[in-house]
Amino acid sequence: MTVNEGLRLVAGIVIVASVILAYMVSQYWLLLTAFVGLNLMQSAFTRWCPMMVILKKLGLRQEVVAD
Repeated sequence: MTVNEGLRLVAGIVIVASVILAYMVSQYWLLLTAFVGLNLMQSAFTRWCPMMVILKKLGLRQEVVAD
């Protein structure tokens, strides 16, 4: 698994978990969903996300990007 695939997996898990928590506990959990979405948008422009650093340290390999 690459860092980019891991990032998508973590984002998907957090989004689904926050939607479930918003339904079962409090709608304020939707703020977590918004945070993940905003972070994904900024990472599209900067090509950097804090979770990517963590995933690299966990041993996921970096994808080779051809510009």
